[in-house]
Amino acid sequence: MNELYLMVTIAPRTSARQYLELFAAHGVTVTLSALGAGTAGNELLDYFGLEKTEKVVTFSFVTRSTWRAVKSAMQRELRIDVPGTGIAFLVPVSSIGGKKPLAFFTDGQDFEAGEESVLKDTKYELLVVIANQGHTELIMDAAREEQAGGGTVLHAKGTGMEKAEKFLGFSLVNEKEMVFIVVKTATKNRIMKAIMTKAGMNTDAKSIVFSLPVTGTAGMRLLELAKDETDE
Repeated sequence: MNELYLMVTIAPRTSARQYLELFAAHGVTVTLSALGAGTAGNELLDYFGLEKTEKVVTFSFVTRSTWRAVKSAMQRELRIDVPGTGIAFLVPVSSIGGKKPLAFFTDGQDFEAGEESVLKDTKYELLVVIANQGHTELIMDAAREEQAGGGTVLHAKGTGMEKAEKFLGFSLVNEKEMVFIVVKTATKNRIMKAIMTKAGMNTDAKSIVFSLPVTGTAGMRLLELAKDETDE
C-alpha cells in the first residue's frame, strides 16, 4: 500500500511560486497555502548570515513515492537543505471523510486506499476541516454537538481548486478556512460525520474533513474530566 501523508512545507514567501510549480510538476496540484513569519533569534540569523523573512506554509497530500520524488527535487532544484530556503515534513493521515475528496486530493498520484495510519491506536486525533470562508461557527456547532472542544482557524488560499468540479461535482472558491480541532479518537468518527452532514458538500460551507494521529497532548485534562463526569 502507498500510504498517504500530509506534507507541510515552510518557505520564504518569495519562493512560494517556485514550490507550487515544483509540486505540480510531480502531480501535487491541490495545495493550501497560509501566511506566516519566522521567529528565529537575531543571533541565529546573524550566525547564518540570514535576514528575517515572511513565510508561506503549504499543506498538500502526498503518497510515499510522491514524497521521495518531491523531496529529491526540492533538494536539487530549490536547495532546501541550505539554511533559510525552507523545510518540509510529513504527517501520516488517518482518514479522509469521503471517497470523492480523497480522489480530489490524490489525483495524479499513485495511490491505492488501504488501512488507516499505523498510528491509528493513538488516544487523540487532529481533525482538519477545509471550508469556504465564513462558516467556522457552523462547523464548530456541529463538532460541539458530538462533544468536541474548541477549534483554531487558519485562513488559507487553495491552488488546484478548478479540479473540484471533476471530482466533487461543483466548483470550489480559492479562499479557504482551515479549522483545527483536537478530539478523542473514540469520538472522531461521530464528529467527522456531524461536520460532513451539517457543514459538508451539500451546504454553503462545502467542508472537507480529514484526521491526523496525535501522539501526545497537554491541556486536555479538563475536557477529559468533564467527559468522565457525564459518564457517571
